[in-house]
Amino acid sequence: MKNTAPITIRRAHPEEPGVLRIAALDSARVPIAPLLVAEVDGQVRAALSIEDGTWIADPFHPTRDLVELLEVHATRIQSFRRPSLLERLSLRPRSA
Repeated sequence: MKNTAPITIRRAHPEEPGVLRIAALDSARVPIAPLLVAEVDGQVRAALSIEDGTWIADPFHPTRDLVELLEVHATRIQSFRRPSLLERLSLRPRSA
């Protein structure tokens, strides 16, 4: 039987208790901010860095599908990221 608990995808701060908890359980560092997290039944089960795609997950629950869902959301967010003014003008900052 499949789990039908609701899944919440949201942005998160790297120092949120749920993120720190799964980092400890996964024996890994918290990924670089900004983060997306997947919550099941109000518990953070996986977190993914929008910046570089690294992720952590609760090793005591099935999380592969959650990580894939976070990757899809992160890709969508990256595709809508507005370039900086320097990127839009194709300028490079001057070196001192």
